[in-house]
Amino acid sequence: MSQVNAGGLLAIDTSGPVAVIRLARPAKRNAINDALIAELHTTFINLPEHVRAAIIHAEGDHFCAGLDLSELHSRTVAEGIVHSRSWHAAFDQIQFGKVPVIAVLHGAVVGGGLELASACHIRVAERSTYFGLPEGQRGLFVGGGGSARVPRLIGVSRMADMMLTGRILSSEEGLATGLAQYLVEPGEGLAKAHALAERIASNAPLSNFAVMHALPRIADQSQSDGLFMESLMAAIAQGDQAAKDRMTAFLEGRAGKVKA
Repeated sequence: MSQVNAGGLLAIDTSGPVAVIRLARPAKRNAINDALIAELHTTFINLPEHVRAAIIHAEGDHFCAGLDLSELHSRTVAEGIVHSRSWHAAFDQIQFGKVPVIAVLHGAVVGGGLELASACHIRVAERSTYFGLPEGQRGLFVGGGGSARVPRLIGVSRMADMMLTGRILSSEEGLATGLAQYLVEPGEGLAKAHALAERIASNAPLSNFAVMHALPRIADQSQSDGLFMESLMAAIAQGDQAAKDRMTAFLEGRAGKVKA
């Protein structure tokens, strides 16, 4: 059963192998304030050991409308840097934390909401979803990791277009450009995410860890360095007992073959 955490901004269910975290500020379009970013950080640090995958979704008509601008005006430059780094720490814990994370997107996925979504490993978009980076129109710059993550999904030129012109991408455009990997009808996102998360949770934990932690780092390296790191990770993964048990099951005909 889901429980609303002490801050009242997240509903969290960690009773099974798939943790479900729901943003719970629908009246604010799930805009991210300081308390919410802290709660996200704490939640992902403290995921129980039995959790093997996680889902982030949101109440109301929108996934997340970005930064709660009501908290922005009072910060000094130094405070702004600290604030940005707090977002980096929280989203790093999602991207490079304990388990793969799936985001279920609907309605607005803009600004900090897109930064949050881009920190997740898989994104399922419902057809109501739209993507935007309005910071450029507001005299701001992304501060929650968007400049590092979003260009890796859609390229620098597309992100620049969104920030300079205020261009909004539809769910179909988001799928085509890489902001989402799956597109489903309204109301079907959570079920799709659960199906994906259950499949992910059944993988060997070390394989999931390698995909989460090694793959993006290899992609950032030179080809020579990346290939060497790949060899190390492949040897570590195949030496794990869970991998050996799965290979034995496959060779003995007890595991399914790859099918379209």
